Amino acid sequence: MDVATPYRRIAVIGTGLIGSSWCAFYLSKGFEVVAADPSSGAEDRLRAFVDRCWPALTRLGLSAGAARERLSFAPTASAAVEGADFIQENGPERLELKRSLFAEIDAAARPDAIVASSTSGLTMSAVQTACRHPARCVIGHPFNPPHLMPLVEVVGGKATSLETVERAEAFYRGLGKRTIRLNKEIAGHVANRLQAALWREAVHLVSEGVVSVADVDAAVTAGPGLRWAIMGPNLIFHLGGGPGGIEHFMEHLSGPFSTWWEDLGEPRLTPELKKTLIDGVHAEAGARSLESLARQRDEAVLSILSMLSSNATTPRS
Repeated sequence: MDVATPYRRIAVIGTGLIGSSWCAFYLSKGFEVVAADPSSGAEDRLRAFVDRCWPALTRLGLSAGAARERLSFAPTASAAVEGADFIQENGPERLELKRSLFAEIDAAARPDAIVASSTSGLTMSAVQTACRHPARCVIGHPFNPPHLMPLVEVVGGKATSLETVERAEAFYRGLGKRTIRLNKEIAGHVANRLQAALWREAVHLVSEGVVSVADVDAAVTAGPGLRWAIMGPNLIFHLGGGPGGIEHFMEHLSGPFSTWWEDLGEPRLTPELKKTLIDGVHAEAGARSLESLARQRDEAVLSILSMLSSNATTPRS
């Protein structure tokens, strides 16, 4: 492990796209990882995914003791969490299923083990209601793919203790993640709501015939997206104010922005609009398969992470 930690064994419940990526990440940090997923063929798919990720994780730097052989597969969630120090849940985004799964995990896990959910939209207050130890339940929502992306959103529910939130943050940060702590619960958390806001306007512009699907993507990747990899929108606008900084921006440039807010679209994803978007995405992707697109994304992310690491000037807060 990269830092001293009391955790040695991680249980990962649910090994779809996010759960498999978490498994690869935790293995790369030197943990013993026990996974569980009821889907047929889940173990074979998980091991194949870890194998595909391993070269990228090696480039990022493996921790002492990191080995794919430290991955095991349990027949049930209850069996996987026995003796686990930290549990990362990644089940389907269905509230009743999450409640049932958390109750099962909670009943089998050690009382002091943190149970973190990767849920992208549900609140912990709604999920933890059937748990006997709800104080140790927290959301640890990653950004996809979590074996590469640093962001983890940490937020507790009504019954979550502050100690659990702080322990979860310390755990993720100790592994090199960049955590943000939400001060209160909100559906979709923060990063996905920001994505949703941008995509809503992107869809609106396409639906109004202002721009093509490919060009709206280019507007992000060749424009603000490049800056956002370095600084968030608030700090970027501090620079956008010139020598006067954010004060000048607020005085002279916030007016036009607020006018655009009033004109932002509220598109409806009708069957016709969905087809327009689908056709546009396929035209943009061309002959590139999903696998080749994922490789392209991951290679670029690795390059950006390497650049950010070598040029870091701001300590993690």
